[in-house]
Amino acid sequence: MTVCDRRLWGGWLGIALISVAAAAQAQTCQGASDMDPSVRSALETTAQRYFDMAARGDTAALQQNSIPAVAASFGGIESAVKDNQSAFAGASATVRPPFLLTVEGSQALARAEFLCGVFGPNGQTGNSAVFVLNNLPPGKYSLTILDVSKTHDRRTLTLILQQLAGQWKVAGFYARAAQLGGHDGAWFAQRARDFKTKGQKHNAWLYYQEAIFLATPVDFMSTLATDKLYDEMQSVRPSELPAGGKTADLSAGGKVYKVTAVLPLAVGDDLDVVVKYQAADVSNTAATFKENTTVMKALLAKFPELRDAFAGMVARAVEPSGRDYGSLLPMKEIK
Repeated sequence: MTVCDRRLWGGWLGIALISVAAAAQAQTCQGASDMDPSVRSALETTAQRYFDMAARGDTAALQQNSIPAVAASFGGIESAVKDNQSAFAGASATVRPPFLLTVEGSQALARAEFLCGVFGPNGQTGNSAVFVLNNLPPGKYSLTILDVSKTHDRRTLTLILQQLAGQWKVAGFYARAAQLGGHDGAWFAQRARDFKTKGQKHNAWLYYQEAIFLATPVDFMSTLATDKLYDEMQSVRPSELPAGGKTADLSAGGKVYKVTAVLPLAVGDDLDVVVKYQAADVSNTAATFKENTTVMKALLAKFPELRDAFAGMVARAVEPSGRDYGSLLPMKEIK
């Protein structure tokens, strides 16, 4: 069984086109309170209009209103619209105050970091945000987040728009769950603190990751709240888990497996734990399934606390080429 690593529905960010060396350039961000009211109104109205297209499943209209690079490679956004249409249809969407991002110069910025809002002596405040976008060509962009609510379902839609010929066109489309099993990021953060109090640092570490994921509409955004969660998370960082590109050894059946990642993963309304490890070949799926099961058992034997926090486990064997094979088992079936 193949299992996705993250619950991120989104279109490829069309503005991240070509990796080029950037000269010294200016990058600025205006919050909603700093921009001209007519500009803010136009951005909010446009974001709502594009959401309505997505809710109707009108991918043709979205494609027509995209920048050329995105329109020419629209498959990611089309899939995202289809995946989210049932949740978006009939839902209420509230537009958050938008941000206006400007890149000056003649070359794309390899790494554009936008500091938006008011920052204090200790960094971010309740009215700030940081966005980091790679390979961003010169131009004027907006980033607008919509909170989408429907019975038993909460999501965010983040739109990156680029101004072309006086019109705001779709340059990025990211839809993401804002809750899991009816619980939001704040709930998972509190559960992480509870696990920390119990001395279950592995559970705490993974629940902090889930809390940050649910609290952040896109991976390239940080806020005061997510910065605080990240700082909290560092206090329980387990030395036995892989980090910083380094693997961790896991012994089982006379063999040492090189574990490359241990992560939380939503499967339906459940939170499972994923373990990735290096494998020479995954073409024999029956043999790989046995290896996956062995890795699951070994990980639970080493960290039995995981049974208290997760509904199941995914083991994913990964070849050097990147090809992988994953298996999912409920915790009660891993013995």
